Amino acid sequence: MSGSIPFYQKHHRHYDRGNRSRETESAISQYQQSSNTYSSHSSKSTKGIRAATYTALDEPRLSPLPKRVKPTYMAMDKENQIIGYVVPIFRGSHEFQSGLSDTEEARAKESAGYLARRDLFASGVESEHIEHKSHRTVMRESAERISLSKRIYENEEYHKRLNEDSLMHIPEFVIKPRSHTVWEKQCVRLHCTISGWPEPRVVWYKNNVSIDPMATPEKYKVESSYSVHSLEINKCDFDDTAQYRVSAMNSKGETSAFASVVVKSRYKNNVSIDPMATPEKYKVESSYSVHSLEINKCDFDDTAQYRVSAMNSKGETSAFASVVVKRFKGEIDEFLPSPRLQSRKFGFKAPCLEYGVTFETHLVEKFGVSFGREGETLSFGCSVIIYPSLQRFQPEIEWYRDDKLLVPSKWVQMHWSGDRATLTLSHLNKEDEGLYTLRVITKSGFETHSAYVFVRDADAEVAGAPGAPLDVHSLDANKDYVIVTWKQPAVDGGSPILGYFVDRCEVGMTHWAQCNDTPVKFARFPVTGLVEGRSYVFRVRAVNKAGMSHPSRVSEPVAAMDPADRTRKGPSAPWTGQIIVTEEEPVEGVVPGRPCDLSVIEATKNYVVLSWKPPGEKGHEGVMYYVEKCVSGTDSWQRVNTEIPVKSPRFALFDLAEGKSYRFRVRCCNSAGVGEPSEPTEATTVGDKLDIPSAPGRVVPTRNTDTSVVVSWEASRDAKELVGYYIESNIAGSNTWEPCNNKPVKGTRFICHGLTTDESYVFRVRAVNAAGISEFSQESEAIKVKAAITSPTPPYGITVLECVRDSMVLAWKQPTFIGGADITGYFVDYREVIGGVPGKWHEANIKSVSERAYRVSKLKENMLYQFQVRAANMAGVGIPSLPSETFKCEEWTIAVPGPPHDLQVQEVRKDSLVLLWKPPVYQGRDPVNGYYIDIKEAEADFEMWRGVNEKATDKTFIKIKDLKMGESYVFRVRAQNKAGVGKASDSTEPVEAVTKPGTAEIVVNVDDDGVISLNFECSNLTADSKFVWSKNYVEMTEPERMTLETKGSKSKAIFKTPSEEDLGIYSCFVTHTDGASASYTLSEETLKELLKVSHDHKFPIIPLKTELAVELLEKGRVRFWLQAEKISANGKAEYVFNDNVVHQGEKYKMNFDKNTGIIEMFMESLGKEDEGTFTFQLQDGKATNQSSLVLIGDVFKQLQKESEFQKKEWIRKQGPHFVEYLGYEVTPECCVRLKCKVANMKKDSVALWIQRPDEPANSSTPLKIQSTEEGIRLYTFVSYYNDELHVTWHHNPSSFHLSFYIIFFPCCENVVLKTCNSEKPGFLTYAPISKKDAGIYEVVLKDDRGKDTSTLNLTDQVIVHLNLTFIFSAFDDAFAEFQRLKAAAIAERNRARVAGGLPDVVTIQEGKCLNLTCNIWGEPIPEVTWLKNEREMVSNDHYILKFESGKFASFTITSVSTSDSGKYSILVKNKYGTESGDFTVSVFIPDEEPGKKK
Repeated sequence: MSGSIPFYQKHHRHYDRGNRSRETESAISQYQQSSNTYSSHSSKSTKGIRAATYTALDEPRLSPLPKRVKPTYMAMDKENQIIGYVVPIFRGSHEFQSGLSDTEEARAKESAGYLARRDLFASGVESEHIEHKSHRTVMRESAERISLSKRIYENEEYHKRLNEDSLMHIPEFVIKPRSHTVWEKQCVRLHCTISGWPEPRVVWYKNNVSIDPMATPEKYKVESSYSVHSLEINKCDFDDTAQYRVSAMNSKGETSAFASVVVKSRYKNNVSIDPMATPEKYKVESSYSVHSLEINKCDFDDTAQYRVSAMNSKGETSAFASVVVKRFKGEIDEFLPSPRLQSRKFGFKAPCLEYGVTFETHLVEKFGVSFGREGETLSFGCSVIIYPSLQRFQPEIEWYRDDKLLVPSKWVQMHWSGDRATLTLSHLNKEDEGLYTLRVITKSGFETHSAYVFVRDADAEVAGAPGAPLDVHSLDANKDYVIVTWKQPAVDGGSPILGYFVDRCEVGMTHWAQCNDTPVKFARFPVTGLVEGRSYVFRVRAVNKAGMSHPSRVSEPVAAMDPADRTRKGPSAPWTGQIIVTEEEPVEGVVPGRPCDLSVIEATKNYVVLSWKPPGEKGHEGVMYYVEKCVSGTDSWQRVNTEIPVKSPRFALFDLAEGKSYRFRVRCCNSAGVGEPSEPTEATTVGDKLDIPSAPGRVVPTRNTDTSVVVSWEASRDAKELVGYYIESNIAGSNTWEPCNNKPVKGTRFICHGLTTDESYVFRVRAVNAAGISEFSQESEAIKVKAAITSPTPPYGITVLECVRDSMVLAWKQPTFIGGADITGYFVDYREVIGGVPGKWHEANIKSVSERAYRVSKLKENMLYQFQVRAANMAGVGIPSLPSETFKCEEWTIAVPGPPHDLQVQEVRKDSLVLLWKPPVYQGRDPVNGYYIDIKEAEADFEMWRGVNEKATDKTFIKIKDLKMGESYVFRVRAQNKAGVGKASDSTEPVEAVTKPGTAEIVVNVDDDGVISLNFECSNLTADSKFVWSKNYVEMTEPERMTLETKGSKSKAIFKTPSEEDLGIYSCFVTHTDGASASYTLSEETLKELLKVSHDHKFPIIPLKTELAVELLEKGRVRFWLQAEKISANGKAEYVFNDNVVHQGEKYKMNFDKNTGIIEMFMESLGKEDEGTFTFQLQDGKATNQSSLVLIGDVFKQLQKESEFQKKEWIRKQGPHFVEYLGYEVTPECCVRLKCKVANMKKDSVALWIQRPDEPANSSTPLKIQSTEEGIRLYTFVSYYNDELHVTWHHNPSSFHLSFYIIFFPCCENVVLKTCNSEKPGFLTYAPISKKDAGIYEVVLKDDRGKDTSTLNLTDQVIVHLNLTFIFSAFDDAFAEFQRLKAAAIAERNRARVAGGLPDVVTIQEGKCLNLTCNIWGEPIPEVTWLKNEREMVSNDHYILKFESGKFASFTITSVSTSDSGKYSILVKNKYGTESGDFTVSVFIPDEEPGKKK
């Protein structure tokens, strides 16, 4: 079975520089050297340097150098290969370089090396141009040397006095540079403020190319003063539009900040174009309403927005178009900076700032396997760390997809931020799927990282439609046809794909035209009907019975023209417009010979493609060709291209009859005539010659990771023009197949990612070529997705726990990756170190040890040793760890104990965790009596260690609380004995305080049988996971007092006979997880509660809402009842009277409602024999309960009497009767009303009112009372009034005679007796009733069914009480109303209010000041609050809020901006009320009218 080698394991062509074009290499080399040439201040020195540079290169094809270019800093060997950089002659801008070293020795070496390189370069120049040096130049150089020596000496003396350790820190930007947008020809200045010590070196970059202000002093000016640094750019133009970076570096590190400068043109846009002024540049034409502007020889200055304006008497209209001029790939501008990042692509190394530096490249934060969907945008990348970090050095970044180098395009964008390389894929398509590789190249080598990117199909517009085709491109292009090819999609939507439709669109247009009327199944199609010279793009759509797919990604543009013309005009057609085809003038020559090697290279049912070689005899001019055909078996030849001969030796024939056989031949022609035909081809039958490939062979899946599987298969047999394979997966047992790849893979091995861990999958494969997709292979065997078992990684952290004369106890940490299986043991090796030279490794143990500590014996005293450890699992023994530090074998005699070891962290939560450790092996002179635990943040310095416990703990575990969520911590432990505290253990790995999703705690449960258990559940188990239970963090392997049970993802520890012996901390840890663990503390109080619950569960009781009770019902019936809180459908009840069970019968009626839990027993009446004890007994499964009620003695007699009374009452109420007996009430109108309530009345029922004595009483004059805010007013109405009537008021009014009358309503249930004024019944008074009204009042109801009587006795005491009630009730009500009205008047007079002064709307110009003042009233002085958009405002420099003299409130906005627009309110409040005033502020921009849209 064959298999493809992964991308990262094979040698790639693009890694080899030997295949690069020497011509291209030379051209780029010249370009780089010329752009780096340095211009000195001395013209003579400049000439000398330039001459030396070009003498070394001696390239005759170079154009003359301009005067502004600067000399190269590159050193060349004899073969013109760059070997490094040469440092230029010292200038003042280098005075700060000596401050970069960390130590005095390093600074001295740096200074000496610099002088040596400078003298070397200077001597080289002097050897050839010594005669050009003047005395002034020599003196200046000598002065510079003296100045340099003085500066170096002063700097060294300064650093001797400086305490560097306390002051040095990495550079920091106090103020970062700000981006600018300026007009052309203006100046711009970028500022920043940087702090750092040693004083940082600051360098400015433009698009990651360093700026040398000495080379172009008229363009750039760099200044630095008191940590303020600036870059000034003079006379900006379009080339200055870039991203600028300022970088600060010292011995502690490097930091950068960015700013962008955008330069706009003041003259191109919106300036009319005069074609007469510049006829060589612009040409304007108008013909039949078609207008055009032609721009000749476009350059960067032509990049602008162009507007065409049409105007007549009715108005004017405009349209806009933008022109962007790009640099053509083949051009090289010698004035541009050296293209450093592309230099390696052409066969030579990129320049490095420091000669002889070896770089170490590390890729961190690497991108992993990514998944995207069509139409989305996906970004990924790596952080790059290069050591040493040089300021001006830039690595070369390359991205590859499936072994092909990527270049920036509208689909692919690459970004390098200085420390991170990012690739962005815009609008994903399935063509973007593949293996992506990042390569970071330096002069010392390269580092790579690869990961696969999967692209899923976008959701179909129609359910069941297929996925979009992919990889559309032109296979063959001629002047009248283009053969388009594509790849079939992996997803067919559930039904076979019927075919494909091909669409074309002319470049520059937006209209798509369908090329075929019926779908084609073959993945190639010849598109005809093209206009010669035009450029086209194509796309393809798939169709099945459900509908049409999304269109594919558009192909690259292709021109419809003869291949020979395309060869003369360049590798590709222009991206837009029409290509004009010209032919050379024919000259006389010889008739060409026969073409040779004519063959049919491709034949389908739609077309046939011929290919041949030009003749050997063709004269001095070019030749063209005529193609002829004839049906096999005949000799009738027919010319195919009758009008224009073809120029290229390749031609496609269409409109051939399918199934017929043809022969073909070709003739050459030129101006001299038509030559003889070539030999005809063999008979070719028109039809598809390419068969659909056979199904692939056996499919074998193998484990890879927790989310991926490696699938291998046997290749399809005899497959022709194979495009690749599609792999599909299916969860075992289901029938839903999902594609693993949406782009065909060409190998026979593929890694399927994105699978679910612990699920079982089956796989199948099918092959693809242009003819179609094969049948599926046989399904593979099911495989469970989990990581493949490999040998573990090396252990680490080897330390010594104890040392005696001939042995040492070692400890180490578990490997970070155990290989997918439990570690079965460890192997320890040791070697002697003599004189610093390590010896040969020896095995310390032949049999593996399971613990992470081991005593190595048979060592030599006072010898030095190194150790290494290897871990083993069922897959084998892993590679050894790195050699440990060198330890000396000598007996420890210290009094304090050694370090604890094997520190572990469990039960990590957002604010706590549990730390475990093992006691030290070396105890010291006395036994260990306690431990101290230290903690610090993971990123904190060593001095930040602090203690967790003030008092030593005697346990080997501790729960650490009060952690900060999200913070990472490290821990260490120290042991103590009587002699003191020993050495600290190695610190743990950083642990983040966070509660992971799915974290569970131990739950205590008491089941129905009263069994107490501890339960723990883990949701992220693996096949190898195990539950480990511990008590006080000591593993319980075979517990005597507990039973351990595990089923699936749940485990429980069951107490056999819980008692005080079981008190302690119980914990559960799950292996092969991300630290799933929890604990539960069983205290004495908790145990008592659990035992009580356990007893209740063993002997359950049915809870009752109410105990047994008795009540009387209608007719005197007796009801015994109780209610249970909850009872099941199986519940039962027994009814017991005096220890005898009673049953349903004539005397007892029972009811049991199990939904509500109500149990009832009814009796019609109580007899003497029913005196005793009633009991209800309940049972529901094991649960029981009962309730009793004792009815004896007076209690029973009272209940019996009440029952008999209720029965008699029921009989009484069968006829007319009183519901409420006769009584009296005082109405709000101060009337005395005698009333009763009757029931069961009929029309013929009679009510008789009887008074004894029957003499009527007298009434009095009506009197009324009214409350006002001034006081209480008493008033009355008189029937007759005139001017002579004298009115006298008395405090004790006299009585008035009252008359009685009866109002009887026979059909109603109420009979009312009213006491009213006979003269004016509508106005009732409170006049007191006299003693004459005393007596007995009686009402008699009777009809044919019976009669009922009710009486009322109004005694003298009742009369007096009624009179007092009238008087005081009326006065109290009136006085209360008076008080209320008075308080309301005061509140209305003194409540807070806004008196005025605020407008409804304020419109103000931006930048102005707004001031508003309003009047406030209220007593006491109200509180004033201002609101903006319903939110309270606070007075500050922008909003000034004042409240003066308790009357005037002012509101001021200084320098109004558009953000101040909104709704404002003032709210005033005191104890009598609240009021608000609203107004709206509208701010407009100065150059706009208020209210007008922007």
